[in-house]
Amino acid sequence: MAKEEQQKIIKYIVVVIVLLLLYWYTQMRVTMPSAIAEGRACPMPPVVQMGDVPLQTKVPDYITPFLFQSGAVLEPLAGFSVNARVLSVEHYSRDNASIFSHVDLALGWKKMSETKVLDKLNISQSGRFYWCRWSNEPPIPQQEIINNSANMHMIPANIQIAKALKQVKKDDQVTISGWLVQASYLKGNRGMSWNSSTSRDDMGNGACEVIYVCRVERRKRTW
Repeated sequence: MAKEEQQKIIKYIVVVIVLLLLYWYTQMRVTMPSAIAEGRACPMPPVVQMGDVPLQTKVPDYITPFLFQSGAVLEPLAGFSVNARVLSVEHYSRDNASIFSHVDLALGWKKMSETKVLDKLNISQSGRFYWCRWSNEPPIPQQEIINNSANMHMIPANIQIAKALKQVKKDDQVTISGWLVQASYLKGNRGMSWNSSTSRDDMGNGACEVIYVCRVERRKRTW
């Protein structure tokens, strides 16, 4: 093999390695969403018991809006804690809402955490929505699917929470605790308002929970 040809092959291998390292770095790198980059203290709400339905509680008088240097405001609407199976995970970085949240989790509890039910459902996420489809008849009543699963937008309270959320995978068992919030941001001609649902029996636009996450507990499970 000619020397020039060997050098070309070596250069090609080096380029491939560099590209693979860059890809690995971008996949593993964790950053805070830009509107809440500095993070804020996040007092814990009451925590749900394992196996129970999500726990929603009143906001105590001492909890005030979470304010950020960017001008972003998170207005707490309710304390919230959910113990659930992860049905799907979707990461975002380029939509408007990514200034607050880089990840959505589709979560299921009660019958929507059971493998025999989930095996008959096609679950996906896109555009900040969660989709649940089936052939012929659903394995459980449709309203039960709605009541026992949801797409939830995760707003991390700090970089440790952001890293923990990055590691969450489908079929993990998680307990996520924090505050349902109305998130708002206005800077120049760029702004948005994102309002959390406070009901488990709604569906469609506005039905997702927007959670300012204080704590993440995660464990892998064999189903």
